[in-house]
Amino acid sequence: MKKTIIPIRFVLVFCTFLLTVLLYVDRACISAAKGDISSDLGFSMTDFGWIMAVFTLGYALFQTPSGKLADTRGARGVIAGIVTIWSFLTAFTGFAWSYTSMLVIRFLFGAGEAGAFPALSKVVYNWFPVSERGIIQGINFSGSRIGAAFAMPLVAWMLAEIGWRHTFLVFGAFGILYGVLWFLIFREKPEQGKFIGSKELEYITKNRQQSSPGAKKSLPFVTIMKSTTMWKTMVQYICSNFTFYFSLTWMFPYIQERFQLGLVEAGFYTSIPLVAGAVGNWLAGILVDAIYRNGKWKLSRRVPAIVGFALSAVGMIMVTQVSSPVLSVAFMALAVFGADMTLSPSWAFCIDIGKENAGAVSGTMNMAGNLGAFVTIIAFPYLFKWTGQYEPFFIICAGLSIVAIFMWSSMNPEKPIFNESKI
Repeated sequence: MKKTIIPIRFVLVFCTFLLTVLLYVDRACISAAKGDISSDLGFSMTDFGWIMAVFTLGYALFQTPSGKLADTRGARGVIAGIVTIWSFLTAFTGFAWSYTSMLVIRFLFGAGEAGAFPALSKVVYNWFPVSERGIIQGINFSGSRIGAAFAMPLVAWMLAEIGWRHTFLVFGAFGILYGVLWFLIFREKPEQGKFIGSKELEYITKNRQQSSPGAKKSLPFVTIMKSTTMWKTMVQYICSNFTFYFSLTWMFPYIQERFQLGLVEAGFYTSIPLVAGAVGNWLAGILVDAIYRNGKWKLSRRVPAIVGFALSAVGMIMVTQVSSPVLSVAFMALAVFGADMTLSPSWAFCIDIGKENAGAVSGTMNMAGNLGAFVTIIAFPYLFKWTGQYEPFFIICAGLSIVAIFMWSSMNPEKPIFNESKI
């Protein structure tokens, strides 16, 4: 019998964690580089809003197709391919010469990144027991927050040292290397792994979610969109992303310009809510699994999400009541912590109801969420332009969090999406 010192699935989750770190380092670069890019290429605040927003449009539109591709072709080739594509486009961002060229590059960059999290859902479905699903998703999403937090001060430093064009080239090179290594090492299922021990293989196959006899190998998009549960899942994820994407896109320039901070100082302030988001992901993941192991499947998804949205609403309301950078960042951290508590239950929920079609179902949820992110990125500069105030945006975020609580109160993870009407 083969023996391994460290369970292979733990090594795998470290690799997927690194993938999400890279994903958000590349994505967050442009926010920290806003000042230099706008100065060089002559972009206004609303111009830059569209540049950041068009990424989320490409990202949203290709979620479901890339998720279905991972379901049918497997996560190995899909992840290797998309990492290589988005990393090339990260590097190519450094060659942008005009507003139009930047819009095209960032749209394609978003489309290239679209398959990452849906494909990771397929990895989780194949490789991990249901009782570990929450913390695995929490770790994966915490990587995205740590990546963004790490990127803010790092990119600020690199901008000062080598300029924004060379900064994008450096990050693109790292991604291409990751894509090659993933394809060479990863295997689609634990049964195909060369280094997995016999006991671990037996444990995984016995405790992971089993295929359903009536499940369709490829779930049509029309069938997914007919599901009431799917619509609730999509609405609550729009609400979550509406809050989080502010921290990823506009928080850096908001903190810098409102409180007149230096580039590196603003980078460190901006990283704090993102680190809080990582902690929120870990805590929610632990709660999801702990409640599930106590035999309460519905509550394991609902409770962390509802608590998270409540904290997010409180944090956003309090941001409107303070006038110092420290307190503003502290309450923003509370809001992002809460919003990120909703991710582990949301993605675990998609795998629950999607099963063999986890990629397509989670991709559809993420599509909706990123359409919400698209609106966020556009809404912030325009609301400020129309009202001259930041507060209306934060109040809208809080209101959407309350809407999401109502969605979660009736969401049921025990209803597979393909036979929802039968249960």
